Amino acid sequence: MHIVCETEALVIRKFELTDTDFIIRLLNEELFIRYIADKGVRSHEDAIRYLTQGPMACYEANGFGLNMVILKSTNTAIGMCGLLKRPELTCPDLGYAFLSQYCGKGYAFEAAEAVIADEMKRYGLTKIQAVTYPDNIPSNQLLIKLGFDNIGKIELYGSTNNLYQFGD
Repeated sequence: MHIVCETEALVIRKFELTDTDFIIRLLNEELFIRYIADKGVRSHEDAIRYLTQGPMACYEANGFGLNMVILKSTNTAIGMCGLLKRPELTCPDLGYAFLSQYCGKGYAFEAAEAVIADEMKRYGLTKIQAVTYPDNIPSNQLLIKLGFDNIGKIELYGSTNNLYQFGD
């Protein structure tokens, strides 16, 4: 297990191929499909493809990527959080998603704050970005709470998104 960072309540670690059941569950949550995308992950094989072509490919290319977020107290997987590198953006961007029963409890803030601090220092980043749909109020509020500035709009994958930046 490769731990990226820890907080008082959370362990944030890189994904492993044994995380397929969790990936199937998270990527099929209603809010994930609505605010991120339907990734078409329905089976163990789909989850392996998602992990190897997504987070694990990102680790290989950049060192960072989306990570599993686990509650320390129960060793329960509750979400994912990490940095991505999309060709459409000028710098890495923050991504996160949590199972619905763990939303609104401060875990996304705690995980994102830790990932930002750790990854910016580790990779010498001076700024990161984030994108979210304008109607995803909780995500927009989270980014502002984390210290991101709304710097405009960006068209991504056929939809208009708010573009946020943290740092320079």
